[in-house]
Amino acid sequence: MPTVLQELPLDRQLRLALDQLALETPTPVQAQMIPAALAGSDLLVSAETGSGKTLAYLVPILQRLLSEQAPRDAGALALILVPTRELARQVLKSCRELTAKSPLQAMALTGGADFKYQKAQFRKNPEIVIATPGRLLEHCEKGSADLSALKVLVLDEADRMLDMGFRDDVLKIAGFCSPGRQTLLLSATLKTRGMGELGNSLLKEPQTIAVDPPRQAQASIHHQRILADSVDHKNQLLLALLENNEGRRSLVFANKRVTAERLSGLLGHHGLKVDSLHGEMSTEERKRVMAAFREGKIHVLCASDLAARGLDVPDIETVINYDLPHSGDDYVHRCGRTGRAGATGVAISLVEASQWNLMISIQRYLNMDFEQRALPGLKARYSGPKKTKGSGKAAGGKKKKTGKDGAKAKQRARDSKNKGKPKRGKPSGAVNDGTGPLMKKK
Repeated sequence: MPTVLQELPLDRQLRLALDQLALETPTPVQAQMIPAALAGSDLLVSAETGSGKTLAYLVPILQRLLSEQAPRDAGALALILVPTRELARQVLKSCRELTAKSPLQAMALTGGADFKYQKAQFRKNPEIVIATPGRLLEHCEKGSADLSALKVLVLDEADRMLDMGFRDDVLKIAGFCSPGRQTLLLSATLKTRGMGELGNSLLKEPQTIAVDPPRQAQASIHHQRILADSVDHKNQLLLALLENNEGRRSLVFANKRVTAERLSGLLGHHGLKVDSLHGEMSTEERKRVMAAFREGKIHVLCASDLAARGLDVPDIETVINYDLPHSGDDYVHRCGRTGRAGATGVAISLVEASQWNLMISIQRYLNMDFEQRALPGLKARYSGPKKTKGSGKAAGGKKKKTGKDGAKAKQRARDSKNKGKPKRGKPSGAVNDGTGPLMKKK
């Protein structure tokens, strides 16, 4: 593989765009993926967020479209499916930078935008469509999207699409595509439930490329944890961290939309320039918030996991997990918003007693330990479990009932069934001679 992108056999128009962007040395995923995709293979690619995978599939797609020169009215020739609107806009921006010197046209198709306007855009026959599955399927079913001449189908962040329940939509969309297309499936991990089935349904004899496994915390990020006693204590810790970081970009993650909105209100009340980002916002609202964050009009963004993927804002110095994510992969994606493009960053997790075992699971999954940290005047009373297992998780729990000899007492089903009921037996003062009903003593 050439060590610089300029050595690849690329169309002059594409090469000029790469020169303009000053992109020379390919990242590891680009070095493996670009030549394989140019050769026409179906690809199954595992690469972490921030590894340069967008360019890794855009370059071969654009090279193919420029070299084959399909008729202008052929319809969509390349389709890139992404899980979120934010990622769609990010991919569209990169695509337009690479097509700046060529006649190729690209459009983004996401929910929340006007359907009739999108239909009119399709009539202009853009060669490249970047779309979220739900809205594109609507256009396919209503006949406003023509994918019959498609040359390349890309599923970017396929694991995230599966997590969001887009499996059936993706398969239906694939049914509208040309059966002779090339398919590229990219994911942070290939072990997501349903990934094998999806790959078998869409790919033909794929070549597998695994770069920068996700079970590896980024070396450019300092990972810290601060113990917390309660929600109020976490609020105080968050406020203290952000006040010390005032004027610099910070991203705060919560597990629920309502929590992200609550934190935005709390921090705003204390004078911080803050806003929230979550899945219930309209496209225009999200654009407004993201523009303000990029332009430095707000310094803190409180987000749900929607922003963990597809959000690409330079110079985010700190990521704070107000709530721990549910898995190691989600942790990697959240923290991957900082420490990008050679910069260093800090990822801080606020950990209550109830989340101790989850923190240990994430550390073990990533084969690392979070640096212990405490803030002056806000040190938690909780210092970790009194007893731990070999894994580091909390040990102990409810004591088991035991018998007289120390063995576990046998629990009879009839005992629990009849608990609280009066015992059956002979009435007081009754006798039975064995020949008839009970008779009272005289």
